Amino acid sequence: MTSLKKLAIRGAIWTIAGYGTGQVLRFGSNLILTRLLVPEYFGVMAVVNTLRIGIELFSDLGITQSIVNNKRGDEPAFLNTAWTVQVIRGCVLWLFCLLITFPAAKLYNDDRMLWLIPIVGLSTIFDGFSSTSIHSLYRRMELGKITLFQLILQVLGLFTLIIWCWRSPSILALGVGVVLGAIYKTVGSFWLIPGYTNRFAWDQDAVKDILSFGKWMFIATSVTFLNEQADRLILAKLLSFQLLGVYTIAYTLASIPREVIKHLSYRVIFPTISNMLDLPRSSLRAKIVRQRRLILMGFAILIAVLVSVGDLVIAVLYDKRYTQATWMMPILSCGIWFSVLFYTTSPALLAIGKPLYSAQSNLAGFVMIGLGLPLAFYHFGTVGAIIVIALSDMPLYIVNLYGLGREQLSCIIQDIQSTAFFIAVLALFLILRNSLGFGLPIQAIL
Repeated sequence: MTSLKKLAIRGAIWTIAGYGTGQVLRFGSNLILTRLLVPEYFGVMAVVNTLRIGIELFSDLGITQSIVNNKRGDEPAFLNTAWTVQVIRGCVLWLFCLLITFPAAKLYNDDRMLWLIPIVGLSTIFDGFSSTSIHSLYRRMELGKITLFQLILQVLGLFTLIIWCWRSPSILALGVGVVLGAIYKTVGSFWLIPGYTNRFAWDQDAVKDILSFGKWMFIATSVTFLNEQADRLILAKLLSFQLLGVYTIAYTLASIPREVIKHLSYRVIFPTISNMLDLPRSSLRAKIVRQRRLILMGFAILIAVLVSVGDLVIAVLYDKRYTQATWMMPILSCGIWFSVLFYTTSPALLAIGKPLYSAQSNLAGFVMIGLGLPLAFYHFGTVGAIIVIALSDMPLYIVNLYGLGREQLSCIIQDIQSTAFFIAVLALFLILRNSLGFGLPIQAIL
């Protein structure tokens, strides 16, 4: 077994274990917070966080990817220049948060955003000062250290948030929690690698390399935001903040497999393929197909389980205010399969220097959300809107499939086989569930 393969396997294990542990912590804290706070707060924060993430993604320069992918990624001059660019970007982002505060508060008719957006936006400044040691660990694929670091940050952040909400159950606690999480990350990042420091520097060649790669990442991440976050911004106008909060709970739980595969995609698959670019395309494709097979089978079973029992989990663990999440979750979970097909191959196009395909994929997804969501809601109500959101990753997959074909990396046969396996497993689980007297997961809307 090659050293690269060992790193990839070890990285995958750490990523899945770390994310799984993180989800357990988040799920436990979520149960506590939903009892301390009203659903409306989660709806408002969903909009505020979406706006913050949007500003970050619309100005993403791909600094992490540049450090991972660039041949100079270990040089102090390159790293310090990247850190300087990152600091400048963080400060500029907060100014953008101030600019959108008043228009956002007027658009959603909620004066709380006038002070909530600037407070939450402070996290962008603290994130900007985070050490590039985090990016260097990704480059070295030392994911064990990163995973432990992130779990410690999560425990500190959630503990602080729960205590604050217990003492003062208000939406301010949720906003300040985001900022404290950024502070913990920034302080801790400078202790990750002994002797690793950052200082202000400006290497013109490094800036050129970062911006050259970043211009495509800017396009890709901008449309990624439009695709992945537009649903909350649109639903905030179509639904009440209370129902938006219920949807946020259902979407968060349904998206667990999606987030897992995204973590694997960025942390393991992308750096692994980046280290195999010297191979001929046919050999690279063969390696991708071989390593992808087990991943697809595992996620097919995981998603089938989530579709089959997710509504029961929500019904048992959440109170009656979240009843509508029971039928939302299985619908949303089904659509995650397209995410798995997409995120297990899209890193290949990014690694070979073709991030434009990612931009085109996410643009197709945004078009479906932007046009389909309001139309579906108008004709079929909330159910129609949820179905459109569930299918929103299908255009990503189709466009990505086109890109893979052009670059001689197509995995279409494997996709068809694995999709048939997923449908078979899901059908088996649903038949078993129905035979046990639990009916179908979407019984509430039938």
